[in-house]
Amino acid sequence: MNLSTRYLGLDLRHPFMPGASPLVDDMDTVRRLEDAGAAAIVMHSLFEEQIEHEREGLAHHLGAHSHSSPEAASYFPEPAAFALGPDRYLQQLSRITEQVAVPVIASLNGTTPEGWLAYARLIEQAGAAALELNFYHVATDLLEDGAAVERRLIDIVAVLKETIKIPLAVKLSPFYSSLPNVAVQLDRLGADGLVLFNRFYQPDIDPETLETVPLLRLSTSAELHLRLRALAILSGRLNMSLALSGGVHEPIDAVKAVMAGADAVQLVSLLLRHGPPALERLVRGFTEWADEHEYDSITQMRGSMSLSRCPDPEAFERGNYMKILQSWRRAEHTPVGR
Repeated sequence: MNLSTRYLGLDLRHPFMPGASPLVDDMDTVRRLEDAGAAAIVMHSLFEEQIEHEREGLAHHLGAHSHSSPEAASYFPEPAAFALGPDRYLQQLSRITEQVAVPVIASLNGTTPEGWLAYARLIEQAGAAALELNFYHVATDLLEDGAAVERRLIDIVAVLKETIKIPLAVKLSPFYSSLPNVAVQLDRLGADGLVLFNRFYQPDIDPETLETVPLLRLSTSAELHLRLRALAILSGRLNMSLALSGGVHEPIDAVKAVMAGADAVQLVSLLLRHGPPALERLVRGFTEWADEHEYDSITQMRGSMSLSRCPDPEAFERGNYMKILQSWRRAEHTPVGR
């Protein structure tokens, strides 16, 4: 099977790559990922807050967040908590691009169209083949409507498109009232790709200490369905590349991702659990499944289950919803009371 694909204008030997994660902090691990067949390397995110802290000092940076409470300073990690600060991030990016033959995609994480975005030019100069913007914004302002949240994103992408010449991918959360409309706005603005989705981390509460407890749980295949749905809705309707991130742990998960329309598939939790060899096993399993089912190329498989093939996607989605609600049968489950 011909596994070659094109993502963000980059010609890749197959769609599978490590997503943004701490794996890139260690050069030995990066080399092992390349040896395992990674089609590209995605750097972990450099945060807006890190850049602003270095550029103008912590006190100034917190002014953007602390208008409601002087305790805001305690919400942010200390600079030493980050594996790579802004300068070391550029150094690591340069080091990786010099030592691997595959494209290296850098990542920025932020929510405001401020001066920190100029850092994207330094990332480009350091050798990144593309840049991924991870837009992780949790709306808490009662007076900020959905359009204003979307405007934040649009403004950042507009600045980045004016700042850099390398391709730009936008990594989104699933919580937009109309994801297709957000996608088409980004497409018209010139974004080169979408990554669906970043993970929504939800803290727990400790009732004894009256504190929130941050939780980091690695993904499972159960998270795949949300992403498949979004890909299937968008595939074939945009000029942008589409990447799936989250929920791919088995070769059959990867098959579903490509069938839904993914040009690229990013892996993180699988690699954190099982190391770089898991990437090689996944690609091998994907290829074996495709050969057994007589697929000649990724192009033949990609988007074969997207809604672009459906004459009325909205009715299709509505119908599936109704069928699911009617699918439960008491006899198929343990009787109540046992």
